[in-house]
Amino acid sequence: MHIDWAALGQVFGVTLAVTVGIVGLFTVGIVGTSRKPAADGDAAAASTAPGAGARAGALAAFALCAVAVAYGIYLIVAA
Repeated sequence: MHIDWAALGQVFGVTLAVTVGIVGLFTVGIVGTSRKPAADGDAAAASTAPGAGARAGALAAFALCAVAVAYGIYLIVAA
């Protein structure tokens, strides 16, 4: 029995990078959706509070996560 350690190391490295990337994207999505809008009377908070941009970024992050998961399922099923 022969183990190709170089190939095993490449698979480990790619798996680790993709996992960290997907978890990072999901975290960005969670943070983007958890931001609360500023109160109407609070002018100081209104200037620093994220609005629709944070929500759009969060949805984009969730969409990228879904695409990555769908591609992974495609790779498994197509083989």
